[in-house]
Amino acid sequence: MQNSNPITAGASASAEAVSYLPPPPTRLARPALFLDMDGVLAPLAETPDAVVPHPERTAALRAVSDRLDGRVAIVSGRTIAEIDRIAEAGPAPASGVHGLERRRADGSMHRAEAAPAVRDAVAAFEAFARTRPGVIVEDKAVSAGLHYRGAPTEAEAALALAARLAAETGLTLQAGNLVVELKTPGTSKGTALNAFMQEPPFAGAVPVMLGDDLTDEDGFRAAEALGGFGVLVGPVRETAARYGLPDVVAVLAWLNAVEESA
Repeated sequence: MQNSNPITAGASASAEAVSYLPPPPTRLARPALFLDMDGVLAPLAETPDAVVPHPERTAALRAVSDRLDGRVAIVSGRTIAEIDRIAEAGPAPASGVHGLERRRADGSMHRAEAAPAVRDAVAAFEAFARTRPGVIVEDKAVSAGLHYRGAPTEAEAALALAARLAAETGLTLQAGNLVVELKTPGTSKGTALNAFMQEPPFAGAVPVMLGDDLTDEDGFRAAEALGGFGVLVGPVRETAARYGLPDVVAVLAWLNAVEESA
């Protein structure tokens, strides 16, 4: 029977078929949690809009944020508006579009000015998608995303187009899980984590970054440099993360355990 639960659908893989890093501890000294959205708090979906709110996720985020005195931030490639839609306006601290948007714990916002070339990238991606069913363009104002989860055979062509545009425009190429993005340069999930760690309530805490793909590696390295660690969600691969969790279900269980032991 097909799993219709948006939290668990497609989230688990056979433990016998793949290997994982050791699980992170649940008892932590004054942790600050930085959580990616897709593939970490929510299962990957065919389209960005297919990821929807879920009461179990919402409850876990609110509980752990309350217990940690607000030291929880969602750090995602999505916009903050999308983060709020999926997390049902959960933790106030949030970083969107790989650090190009950031909302501080006090609710104040910082948004980078979009590079003019983003409009050219959006136009080129739309022209590419027009003749390729299943390819989706995401316009985030400060970046352009090209999703090919629905057309995986287009991966090579999509990546080649993005690489050419990056070389021509100076935009930063950000490859993800069956998506490639061209973004305004200057930020990453690592720069977002570092910025949060200089402000209350995060300052002086131990940063823990949970992520699943290459866009999270900067966050893993930033957390490690500040005395914390990264947690890779999914099968083990070359990574800067020290620990691992197998899937979204395990992430939510770990968040609940951290909340209970804090």
